Amino acid sequence: MSRYSFFLLLLLLLASCATKKDVLYFQDATNLNLRNLNYSNAEIQIDDIINIKVTALNEESVKPYNLDNGVAPNTSLIEVLKFQGYLVSKEGTIVFPILGKINVINKTTSELENQIQKILIDGDHVKDPTVSVRLLNSKFTILGEVNKAGTYTITENNLTVLQAIGYAGDLTINGSRKDVLIIRSKDGIQQTKKIDLTKTDWFTSEFYFIKQNDVIVINPNNNKIKSSGFLGSASAVMSAISLVLTSILIVTN
Repeated sequence: MSRYSFFLLLLLLLASCATKKDVLYFQDATNLNLRNLNYSNAEIQIDDIINIKVTALNEESVKPYNLDNGVAPNTSLIEVLKFQGYLVSKEGTIVFPILGKINVINKTTSELENQIQKILIDGDHVKDPTVSVRLLNSKFTILGEVNKAGTYTITENNLTVLQAIGYAGDLTINGSRKDVLIIRSKDGIQQTKKIDLTKTDWFTSEFYFIKQNDVIVINPNNNKIKSSGFLGSASAVMSAISLVLTSILIVTN
């Protein structure tokens, strides 16, 4: 009976162990050389806050086209930037100084830069203007088996899923590298994509870079799921079996 219990406990230990294939990232990344990454500027959506800066050699000529709001001295940098930005209305427009309403919905930041620059030139508003557009409230949410789950505000135009995971302090040992879910909303339509972090085949997909308001869900691995069951962890299972076997030995003797 003792020999039987030993082998049974050994099998339980082996079954509860994770292998390298479950933990290591990018196991197929031998001499990887990607050339077709889907770089893209962020598309502007309703309720976005965008900062627009117009510059030119003649600084006085562009002052009427730039916001210059006074801000409290103790205000944080991100709050300052938002206060000096334009909120995109439900109609997808902003009210720009002198130029009036401008439709910005679903335009990339670079497309809006070109549009405003063209209006300023064609209307003889400013000579040789340069326009810079930046999203101020771009954010993503990461949930599940990471060290610091939450919603993060970013200023980068192109942030990868890997960088987003880095913001959250990487996956915990209980996170499934093979079962990462990305939820994306565009024009009222929800899209989902599952990626496997042990592989690199998703690097050239449209989900390599995150988008505004993406949600990344790190699902638990099998060991974590098993440990949340009735008997709990493997050690608890072994304790229960040991108790049963001990009881049997007492009764039979």
